[in-house]
Amino acid sequence: MLVHGVVWDSSSPALRLFSPDTEFTDIALAQGSALGLRVIPGLWCLGHTKVHGPGDRTHVPCRSGSMAERGKQCGTCFARDDSRLMHDFHRGGSVPTGLRAYLMQPHWLYVATFANGATKVGTASAQRKWNRLAEQGAVHASYVAHAEDGRIVRLLEDLVTRELGLVQQVRSASKVAGLVEPRAAVELSALNRQHAAQVRELLGGLAMTGYSVVEDEWDRPDLSELLCVAGGEAGRRHPYPATFDAGGHGLRVRSLSGAIALAGLPDASGIEVEGSFVADLGALKGRKIEFGPHTTEIPALQDSLF
Repeated sequence: MLVHGVVWDSSSPALRLFSPDTEFTDIALAQGSALGLRVIPGLWCLGHTKVHGPGDRTHVPCRSGSMAERGKQCGTCFARDDSRLMHDFHRGGSVPTGLRAYLMQPHWLYVATFANGATKVGTASAQRKWNRLAEQGAVHASYVAHAEDGRIVRLLEDLVTRELGLVQQVRSASKVAGLVEPRAAVELSALNRQHAAQVRELLGGLAMTGYSVVEDEWDRPDLSELLCVAGGEAGRRHPYPATFDAGGHGLRVRSLSGAIALAGLPDASGIEVEGSFVADLGALKGRKIEFGPHTTEIPALQDSLF
């Protein structure tokens, strides 16, 4: 089974898998879900996407089953992927008809803050207004503008980065580190509102048309609560003591923010070791896995974790 990542198509997230026989299968990641799997060494191409319209796209598997070369794709699939073209659309780049239809739907501009205080500006299509931020793993987020189409919203995004210095990407490693020791919720909320207010002030003074400034806060998923809030029931947290590039892994999900899980680690008898572990399940994307009664090997010097 080839892992395509963690998806939040609804308020119930899932680990999405692909196989030639069944195509896509979603494994639910609810609170208490157990994952036992073995990772086969290697990173494989995920294929490419053809976009036909706002809610219509087709996944095309990699014909040759190649190893990944550019991100999570081989060179051929990267060149054929419609999604990569959207980033230059607002700069006059040419896009296929279906992708143009997707980009010309209404979009939202948001400001998202993560557990370490890192804050970014980003965009979400009308259909994925809530889901986009759930998959990003935001702790707090605010919508700051509603744009008529994807070209305008990306112009606004670039303007905010240029004028206010807000980045457009926060690395997964930074998100994980932040969730091991999250800052206080009241502090993160205040930080997000401060940045959002600055963006609204900037956008409110532009002569540009095609958008409206909005004040709307994002509702974080209930499943993310335990992981995003410092202290509380989670107890002491530790980084997950293994990498998802090989070997056996066994986790029991306690909370999930984006693709990052707060998990217990059961031993062979099913008894969980002390403490909670922060694991980036997004690192499984592009990996081939086999399910089974696997466990995570705890380092011999486990006392250093506690």
